Amino acid sequence: MDIEGLGNVVVHELLERGLVKDFADLYELSFEKLAPIFAPKAKTGESLGARNLLDAIEASKSRELRRLVFGLGIRFVGERAAMLLARHFRSLRALGAASVEAIDDIYEIGPAVAGSVHEWFRDPANQRLVARLEAAGLSVEEGEAAAGSATFLGLQFVLTGTLDSMTRDEAKAAIEARGGRVTGTVSKKTSVVVAGREAGSKLERARELGVSVIDEAEFRARLAAG
Repeated sequence: MDIEGLGNVVVHELLERGLVKDFADLYELSFEKLAPIFAPKAKTGESLGARNLLDAIEASKSRELRRLVFGLGIRFVGERAAMLLARHFRSLRALGAASVEAIDDIYEIGPAVAGSVHEWFRDPANQRLVARLEAAGLSVEEGEAAAGSATFLGLQFVLTGTLDSMTRDEAKAAIEARGGRVTGTVSKKTSVVVAGREAGSKLERARELGVSVIDEAEFRARLAAG
């Protein structure tokens, strides 16, 4: 959930002090519970670390649904599968109510993932966990912007060189938001290579294999075209 300040040392302290037994407990922490873990600020005597962590926990409630699905720790569900599940079902309740067949029908989702997801949501303990997360105010539905369109569905991209208008992570996120996939190696399975400035060996490999190569301007045009 990308909670800044929640590193291994803090997690260890939370567990040792019995403040957290599962990750839903994070959203029930108070300043009074956290303050003893952090050294107080010299001038004010207030625990700034505790205040910052509480703010970070609060901010994580509005993360995209895909992050929450990934964060649940369901067996076989990595970041890619979590994004596909969130995009398709649009809410945690819909995902939890889905049949194995409905999950398995999603492009790139196989029977192992489908069975694992279905089994996870049938567990009463997990159902209580989800209910607590929802009651704590976490976003359990996919927003319109996050849902995006599926114009790149089934396409495999490779990014090479430097893009002037966005970072590599931003380009990857834009592709994935449209259903595409980004890999690090050019192969016969690659659909498109996006070549920025100073593109190197990946560009040469794409040309050798006859893979479609586009520049940054064309890439942005395809993003804008929806």
